[in-house]
Parts: sequence; structure tokens; C-alpha cells
Amino acid sequence: MSDKLKQYVAATEVAPDNRLWPLFGAGFENLGVDGQPTSEQTPEIGPDQLLVRHDAVGICFSDIKVINAGEQHPRIFRDMKKEPVVLGHEVSLTVVGVGDNLRTQYRVGDRFIVQADIYYQGVNYAYGYMIQGGMSQYSVIDHRILKGDDGNYLIPVQAGTGYAESALAEPWACVIATYGLTYRTGLKNGGTTWIIGTSRSRDDYVFSVGFDAQSHPARLVLTQVPDPFATWLQAQAANLGIELTELSPETLHDPGADLPQFDDIIVLGPDPDVIEAASPRLADFGIVALIATEPLARAVQVDIGRVHYNRWTYVGGTTPDIAQAYSAHPVRSELKADGRSWFIGAGGPMGQMHVQRAVRLASPPTTILATARTPDRIAELDETIGQEAWARGLNFTCLSLSSPDYADQVATLAGSGFDDIIVLAPSTTAIAEAAGYLAPGGVMNVFAGLKRGTMVPLDLSGVYLKNIRFIGHTASTIDDLKRMLHQTEAGELSPNRSVKAVGSLAAAREGFQAVHDARFPGKVVIFPQIKDFPLTPLPALKERLPSVYAKLKDGHEWTVEAEQEFLELLLP
Repeated sequence: MSDKLKQYVAATEVAPDNRLWPLFGAGFENLGVDGQPTSEQTPEIGPDQLLVRHDAVGICFSDIKVINAGEQHPRIFRDMKKEPVVLGHEVSLTVVGVGDNLRTQYRVGDRFIVQADIYYQGVNYAYGYMIQGGMSQYSVIDHRILKGDDGNYLIPVQAGTGYAESALAEPWACVIATYGLTYRTGLKNGGTTWIIGTSRSRDDYVFSVGFDAQSHPARLVLTQVPDPFATWLQAQAANLGIELTELSPETLHDPGADLPQFDDIIVLGPDPDVIEAASPRLADFGIVALIATEPLARAVQVDIGRVHYNRWTYVGGTTPDIAQAYSAHPVRSELKADGRSWFIGAGGPMGQMHVQRAVRLASPPTTILATARTPDRIAELDETIGQEAWARGLNFTCLSLSSPDYADQVATLAGSGFDDIIVLAPSTTAIAEAAGYLAPGGVMNVFAGLKRGTMVPLDLSGVYLKNIRFIGHTASTIDDLKRMLHQTEAGELSPNRSVKAVGSLAAAREGFQAVHDARFPGKVVIFPQIKDFPLTPLPALKERLPSVYAKLKDGHEWTVEAEQEFLELLLP
């Protein structure tokens, strides 16, 4: 390591100016000033603050959503013209200044990544949204991050870990988080439950557990529940002190009715109209339980955006014991060992992460199908991960939608159905069509962030007749990020494999545009501290920076050694 790089790692020097990319509102025309970054004085810090240097920042499609939406984005709560947003939440940073009251806890040169979804006193101050993000050379860390609702949102990074690979632990944490989801196996204790009868209801419904002294909802709403079951529920409500209300079917079908949000909605009978009318009343993490023995007459319009963002799900059963609908077949989020998995939209950055994780699982699926719209993207995935998959004895197939025998190959690989379908492409058509390939007990995990209110027609008969499940997820927790960083530093997963293009802060605008246009099959990483350097795909380093290219793994994978050489050449 050269003296210049040693000095950079030590972080003993701070530039007087702070270059950054302010976003003043929706649209690329509001990014920067005259299409360029701005410069301001490097901030001073108070006694309870840290000054941090941004070393590397990955560009996420979530950043593009902020550029597109501006102040309409759900995480922006201010006038952006007066207080512009500085994007960049996939960030690796180094402490370059320590406030007087923090000197026993931090020192100059400490390295961290940030759990971006920051809450302080119940208010969201996400890094790169409400708090100045990585598309700046320096930023201030204050009490919101150090003493947030979930504790300290800074996570220490080992000295030998690369800047890019640690920055990309954040999107990777979102990936691993989606396979650790857990769901209730009964009514929410102390919650609000709505039980709805239909013309196909029966008379012998029961709760074997979950509606007794040990566990029960605090509020119960009944609509057209068959008399024998309604009588039992009323008696239990009286004995347990449950608040009981009855609502008419007319109220159920009135979208303007003033109703609470329900943690559990139970539909007694195969009635798609009732399911569609009741589902919008679900609370976050809400569950619809479908109790029926016959198929639905038609597909149900499901708000797939809320399956993703609000963690809604549907469970079901065919027996009159409603508790069994929750507990007999608990929602599974991990890929089924020795099963069949299909990754839809796998050619992009997040898709590559999902597939890499699947291949490296201790007990992976034996059949993995990865599909994407773009042939060159899926071909690159095949090249970078296929050999490893086949070496493990996995049946690994990559297909583009333009393959002439695409449908036949999908059907062949599906066999009796896929146990897991991971949706990484924001396509309602893909979701609707792929759902028909789910095996009994199969799970569709909607990872793609389709906005709330996006409806998809799904045959929910499979929820109770075949025990299939539809789940979704967004973001990650501090524990997810810690776990991912540990797996990175232990060599179990390789965020560096996701890097496809690099550039300086001056190239950030082009980087955002490249992500918007899906130019690269992986991540764009910006290094805010280097001299101006254009956005460059890794293969182009062979001509532009041959000594860096020589340190790439197999000529296409970013490495810590390549990053060190890159910094040696480009640090001012």
C-alpha cells in the first residue's frame, strides 16, 4: 500500500470543500445545477456529532424512484427546492471528525456502513432521503443515527474489507432479509379481526386455538356469519372482554365506509367479490384467511404492491377449524431445499444477488431457472454464476424471454410446479402468468417494488386447496445488514461480483441515468473522493486503466486489490 493510500485510510485530512449532487425536485433536470454537482463548505460538527467521508456509494433503483417522484416520494417530507435531497443510501463511510462528547466511542479512521432505514422518535429519516446521502464527499452523523429507535444505525467494517463491497452490503441485506421473513400462525393477539360469511358458508366453524383466554383479538367484527358460529363467537367475546361489532354486507361493499384496519380478515366460503371488497381494509402485516373447499369462480384482483410493501398475505384451509388455516401450513420464506426455484427478472443487479445466494446455500434448490427479458444480461448471469452452480451439481438454466423455445423449457423445468418463484421484475403480467406454475405448497415472493394499488388477477383457490402462498418484502433491518456484512467478510457471499461500472462523483448523473436505462446488468458504484473519472464499465478498464483491469478476477469481477489500485491512481 502506497503512502498516499495509507494516508487516505488513516483519514487524517479533510478537504475544505464538499462536492455534492443536490436534487431540487422531480426529474433529472432538477439534479445538480446546470447538470453538474455543486460545492459548499465542508460542514463543522457539534460535540455529539461525527463528520464522515463517503468512500463508495452504490446506485439503487430506489434512487431513481426519488428522482422520478420528487416530493411525492413516500420518504420525502420537505420542500426540496428549499432543502434539496442528496441521494445515496448504499454507502461506505469513514470517520474524519469526532465531536468532543464522542471521543471515547469513536476515532478518526473508523469505518462503517449505514442501516439506511433510520427512525428517530417514530419519524423516518432515511439516509440518502431525509439525511444527506452518499452522493456527497462529506456528511454529518448526529443523534438520529447514533441514538435512533433501533439503537445505533452505524455498523462497523473491518479494515481489510473493500469500500465497494461494504457499500453493497446494504442491497444484499435486502436480499437475505426476504428469506428470513416470519408470519403469524394465528390471529393477532390483541388485534382486530373481521369474520365474513358468504352464501357458501357452512355451520360448523370452530377455533381449536387462538380464540381463548391465552390468546384472542381485542376487537371482533362480524358480517353475515352463520348463526351457530356467530352465537359461539358472541359468547366467547363476552367471556373474554372482546369488543364486538356487527357490520352489514352493504357496509362491506361500500368502499367509502369508515372502517378500521384489520389485522385478520377471515372469509368463510369461496367468494371472490367478498375477498376483493374486504382486502383493502387490511392493516400492515395483515392476513386474509380463506376457508373453503371449492374453487373460486374467477381470479381475484390482489393489490400486489401491498403484498410487497405492507407485507399482506393470504392463508387458507379446507377444514372448518379456522386455526388450521394459519398453523397447518405456516408461510415459508426460505427457498425449499432440493426444490425447484424460478427467478423472474434475474438479469439485473438484485436478480444476480438472489441467484448467487441460491447457488451458495448449504441446502440449495436442485433446479434453478433464471429468466430475463434481455438476452445479454441473462447470458452474463449464466457466465458468472453458471459454472459454480453446475460444479455443485445443480440443474441451472438461464433463459431470455426471446428464446424460441422459452415456454416449452419453462414448462419442462417446472415439472409438477416450482416450489419458489421469486419475482424481481416489476411486471404484473409476469406475476399473473407465473402464479400458475406454483407447485402445491409453493411460494411466490414478490421482491419487485410495484407501487401500492397495483392489482394482479390471481387464482386464490390455490391458497386453500394447494397451500400456495404469496408474500413480499422491502428493505432490511440492522440485524440483516450485520449478518450480510459478516457473510461478506467471511467470504460466504461476494458483493463485489455485482459491480459492473465505476466512476467518480462527477459521473454520478450519468450513473443515475444508466440505472434508469438499465444499461448494466449489475451495480454502478461511485467513488466520491477520487479525481474526475468517467463512468466506466469494468471491461473498458482494460484500455483506460490496464493495471486496475489486471487485478479484476477473471477479467470481469471487481476485487479489493483492483479497488486499491484504482484509488492509488485516482486519489488526488
